[in-house]
Amino acid sequence: MPTRQTVQTRRDFLKAAALSAVGLGLARICRGGLGEAPNFVIIFLDDSGWADFRPFGRPAYPTPNVEQLAKDGCRFNNFYVPQAVCSASRSALLSGCYPGRTKVFGAHGPNAMGLIPKYATTGEILKKRGYRTAIFGKWHIGDKPETRPAARGFDESCGLMYSNDMWEFHPGNPEHWGKYPLKFYENNKVTIDRVTKKHQPMLTTWYTEHAVDFIKRNKDKPFFLYVPHSMPHVPLFVSDKFKGKSGAGLYGDVMMEIDWSVGEITKALKANGVEDNTLVIFTSDNGPWVSYGNHAGKTPYREAKGTAFDGGTRSACIMKLPWRIRPGTVSMRTFGSIDILPTLAHLAEADLPENPVDGKNVWDIIVGRPGAKNPHEYYPFSTGRNFEGVISGDGKWKLHLPHGYRTLVEAGKDGMPGKYKQERIGLSLFNMEKDPFETTNVIEDHPDVAERLKEYAEQHKKKFYAKSN
Repeated sequence: MPTRQTVQTRRDFLKAAALSAVGLGLARICRGGLGEAPNFVIIFLDDSGWADFRPFGRPAYPTPNVEQLAKDGCRFNNFYVPQAVCSASRSALLSGCYPGRTKVFGAHGPNAMGLIPKYATTGEILKKRGYRTAIFGKWHIGDKPETRPAARGFDESCGLMYSNDMWEFHPGNPEHWGKYPLKFYENNKVTIDRVTKKHQPMLTTWYTEHAVDFIKRNKDKPFFLYVPHSMPHVPLFVSDKFKGKSGAGLYGDVMMEIDWSVGEITKALKANGVEDNTLVIFTSDNGPWVSYGNHAGKTPYREAKGTAFDGGTRSACIMKLPWRIRPGTVSMRTFGSIDILPTLAHLAEADLPENPVDGKNVWDIIVGRPGAKNPHEYYPFSTGRNFEGVISGDGKWKLHLPHGYRTLVEAGKDGMPGKYKQERIGLSLFNMEKDPFETTNVIEDHPDVAERLKEYAEQHKKKFYAKSN
């Protein structure tokens, strides 16, 4: 029978072990030198709906790897992009700047300048800090030599320079897109000069294989890995290993393959001993392209891609970093994609670029520090060149300026687009805590709040849109 002294000794041992573990965590938290800098992985989907993965929604297909990522990290329910269109959203993510500042609006086609070199990318600021950098996937923020990945801070790259539907098989305008063969690049060189229907099913696999290999080769140095998938943007393609596997149609198959990709990347981090020091961010550029019906994702929020409503601008987001982000948590705090660059710069102890950056360091919000407040008074929303509204920094209030928007009339099927009609919304205020679906205009009940947000909106419009409208 153990004596009191033996029990006490065991308690002391367990207490010391616990303190040692905490100390190890604190050491990881307090790392300061470049050799101890955290790695970063951003997995950025294309047109994925907020409810396309568990635990955000309840899709008819399994997504175990995304679910596990959420169990190991934090699920952020109020993560926003400033514009629900491809190029504008990607430019904001990588530059930390409003579309109104960079003038990257909408979705750019072949040979577009995109994000001009005046605005630094996350790749550039981290590369200066000594990081190895890579992008494997859809670039879509410039198709000129000076705006492709190799010139924008990325050591390695492979993928498409723009959307996979900008090709000769486009259902709406094949004659136009046929003038621009869709090319596949690898490390700044064209390796497939005409992407066809036999290549597209391999895109998700190719991006994933490159990502896993990059992690393996760079496990002993800090790295930034950006994986902006081409899917589930239409046209949908899936490899043979997932074709027909979901039982929920082609869209389900595609999402299962993306989930597999997430699993391969997270397994590679663990296998190479860098899991505990790698921040993984999983999200999407905007909401679903609902015009494509059964080839589009789902969102519970109002409208979808190509609008300033939450169905377009609110993206599902998960972040994982052991010892820093509490596992299995859910956050309702609001922040945006423009905040990613300054937050990563903070963690890497990297200098911000010389150009103005609109995003802010929101690490205290991400880790759920008590009393942390969003440093923004507001976040702006736009569609194309049209500035359409703001949401308060705390995410409680959203003001729509009067503007037109598209709404779905009839969904398409099996890869063919449906029909939209134009509607119009007047000056409207929504309480997003009580009414996240933007159904009830409460502007008459809260004129003081409306006036404050309207003032922010007018200042933003005057500063960033006076010359572009």
